Amino acid sequence: MMAGKLRYTLMLRVYGEEKIFGPGIAELLEHVDELHSLRKATDAMGMAYSKAWTIVKNAENALGFPLLETKVGGRGGGYAALTDRGRRFLDAYRRFESVVHAYADEIFEDLFGE
Repeated sequence: MMAGKLRYTLMLRVYGEEKIFGPGIAELLEHVDELHSLRKATDAMGMAYSKAWTIVKNAENALGFPLLETKVGGRGGGYAALTDRGRRFLDAYRRFESVVHAYADEIFEDLFGE
């Protein structure tokens, strides 16, 4: 076959009773980590702030721990940061994603390569 011209997509999501975590919230948390602001993270992604807040809160409720620590703006300005447990979960998700993608690449080449 022709694996050089073929490609596949694979998106990993973590479920409990419903979808909890996937590439979108992972990207959102990475932007928060970089920008120290949920508002700036949503702006960078072109996402509504209210949608991001809902996604984060739903994930936190399902996981049973906070992903973000936030301080509302004011005189010194607000901020958002990943909690230690949130960072560990994000890192574990990204490692899982990397391992699965590497394995999928190998299998894809075996099955569809020449």
